[in-house]
Amino acid sequence: MSLVEITGLTVAFDGVRVLHGIDLTIGKGEAVGLVGESGCGKSVTWLAALGLLPQKARIGGRVMMEGADLLTMPRSEIEKVRGARIAMIFQDPSSALNPIIRVGRQIEEAIALHRGLTGASVRAEAKRLLDLVGIPDASRRLDNYPHEFSGGQNQRVMIAMALAGNPDLLVADEPTTALDATIQAQILDLIVRLRNETGLALVFISHDLGAVSQVCERACVMYAGRIIESGPTAELFRQPRHPYTNGLFEALPRLDGPRRRFVPIEGTVPDPRHMPAGCAFSPRCRSARENCHHTQPALATLSGTRQIACLHPLSDSPASERQRDFAVA
Repeated sequence: MSLVEITGLTVAFDGVRVLHGIDLTIGKGEAVGLVGESGCGKSVTWLAALGLLPQKARIGGRVMMEGADLLTMPRSEIEKVRGARIAMIFQDPSSALNPIIRVGRQIEEAIALHRGLTGASVRAEAKRLLDLVGIPDASRRLDNYPHEFSGGQNQRVMIAMALAGNPDLLVADEPTTALDATIQAQILDLIVRLRNETGLALVFISHDLGAVSQVCERACVMYAGRIIESGPTAELFRQPRHPYTNGLFEALPRLDGPRRRFVPIEGTVPDPRHMPAGCAFSPRCRSARENCHHTQPALATLSGTRQIACLHPLSDSPASERQRDFAVA
């Protein structure tokens, strides 16, 4: 059963379109990863869905949740959805937390707003949430300021605030980007544990293929404001069919085996003001043919639950060593 259904979502800034019709459904309790380079539209998709873009943004399409379109809701109604039904964790906790307000008060404000608790009850719930996300000595740490926490602990505080309203869907926007490898692993383990304990749905936005393989059952690859490939994580990672998805794997370094040259994806994501006439990836694609440069491929079902937007998808060949490293059972 679907929890959120995004249909034909478009976003434009000053007349320049940056999202070109996103179709995405999130089921209840499902974990979906959004993968791609910086600037491909992963974060903008959910900022638009939750009404968090500036007023100059022009948004089209629908974002349906239990029969209501979030894009047409009055401001007072969408504010009841944010935090209470859909919560978002931002990638930089140091800028998301207020540096001059104690952490406990910030969590308590979120609890009071979304659940109406007051007095001793709201304090007790704030402590419970800090315990839940693994902050030691939670009673005392509630009175600390953000600068008294490490980067990983501040990210845990952000997760606690996101859980304050008992949301149905948690959108984690690159929650491990600013953390070292050991702390990244701890935060990923925490997210997996919280999903298992609470049953919430998860959208995990990341450029880290390993993190997505650990957390998500389904993955969607985005490029230049479009979803270009999607499917079950294990299947998609084992055998990517879009040249861009395959290129992401080929560009990964190996930690074992013989030293090899990287196989980078040449070039950069196109400027939204000067998009190629055909497939947006065609100028960088080693498999591009003549029709790729003037025909925009639509996202179509390849087989089963696999979807791809490519005129010449890669053949079903054995996975490379890098792909096998990230394939999940």
